[in-house]
Amino acid sequence: MCDDSPGSRPHTHPEPPPGLSRRAVAAAGPGLLIASALGGSTGAIAPGAAWGSTGKPRIGAARRSRITKGTVLMHADMHNHTLLSDGDGKPARAFASMRSAGLDVAALTDHATLSDNLLGDVLAGILPAEYKGLAGITQGDWARTGRLADAANKDGRFTAIRGFEWSEPLIGHVNVWFTEHYIDVLQAGLMEPLLTWLRREPGLVLDGGRGGLAGFNHPGREPGRFQEFTFDPRARKHVVSLELFNRGDDYLFEGYADGLSSPLVACLAAGWTPGILGVTDEHGSDWGFPEGKGRTGMWVKEHSRAGVKEAMRKRRFFATRTSGLRVDATATSLRSHGRTARMGRPLRHRRGPVRFRLDLARDRSWIGRDLEVQVLRPGNDVPEVADVIPFKVGPVVDFTVPIRYGQGEWICLRIADPAEPNASPGPDGHPCNNLGIAYTSPWYLNPEV
Repeated sequence: MCDDSPGSRPHTHPEPPPGLSRRAVAAAGPGLLIASALGGSTGAIAPGAAWGSTGKPRIGAARRSRITKGTVLMHADMHNHTLLSDGDGKPARAFASMRSAGLDVAALTDHATLSDNLLGDVLAGILPAEYKGLAGITQGDWARTGRLADAANKDGRFTAIRGFEWSEPLIGHVNVWFTEHYIDVLQAGLMEPLLTWLRREPGLVLDGGRGGLAGFNHPGREPGRFQEFTFDPRARKHVVSLELFNRGDDYLFEGYADGLSSPLVACLAAGWTPGILGVTDEHGSDWGFPEGKGRTGMWVKEHSRAGVKEAMRKRRFFATRTSGLRVDATATSLRSHGRTARMGRPLRHRRGPVRFRLDLARDRSWIGRDLEVQVLRPGNDVPEVADVIPFKVGPVVDFTVPIRYGQGEWICLRIADPAEPNASPGPDGHPCNNLGIAYTSPWYLNPEV
């Protein structure tokens, strides 16, 4: 299970009730973000605020990009927990807390482990409370989460989403959103059955998750690493995210100290094409309020569930641990007729210079802050860094880097503070051993696009 102490690793797990082994139990952590009406500024979290607070949040960056048109920034948290699984807070309070904290989009993603069956609700009613933390949501809980999300959802003001976290304790945890049904690890205890379920249309006999979206959570925390990111090309369009900020942790080098490759390198090398998420993975009762935990910025065409889903499908989002942050980025191939792509999209490019434009802002206190942008490329075990560009927060950052398709099929920008260390470093001397501020979603190179 995901514990609730920020930045704590390894995670501890309660002992299961007699008769249930750890192998039979899955644990997890998903997220919710809910928010204020779209305006010219973004909510940052006020210190000491509590759920339901009506105090005005501090001001963050303006919602409009300086380098692209047609979308508006929304601040989201897509991974949160409640008492319906192993969280501490009442589910009826979660969406209100996240909206009060200044979030625009939030998802409840309680663990799905053992109880997607007719006995689930019966057993949850007669066994000790600790059972919920092990067995996860029941069919009744799933229906209740849907009702809570529907009541909180207000198009144009706040987007509330029902999801679940498929939680296999050895293989890994996967968040799933926008589905009619859910599935637990007793039904799909390996990656391939889960991926098959995601592609299957719901029917009278077998349910399915077709039409839903999914993402890899805290990648590498569980030893199986999604069976080393088992790839099914038929499910690629459904798997849209990879968490690199979870709670206070940066997962770029997760497992490196134990001889494993970077989850970012391994996931993309397997064939997946995710965007990059940041999430709180909140298990407490102050959803949305703690600073320093992961969160996501989404560029949406409309403030609604349909708008959020479209932005996630297009990988039009970024990860950060800073409330109120705005990040947008484009890449232009200077040898492919000037083709430009936004972060998360395919980029037509074979070789030669690529021009990047980065729009980053928060508030006046950030103006003039010394940061750097790192251009990440595929590597054997950890990302190669094609270039490091120092900059001061303020104007749009504009730079050009030579990129060759044959040296790897993706590019990702990591924005970092060179004055602060990465608490989970990689190889000695690696440029990413400093504090991560944000990740763009990757561009995926394709000379034939």
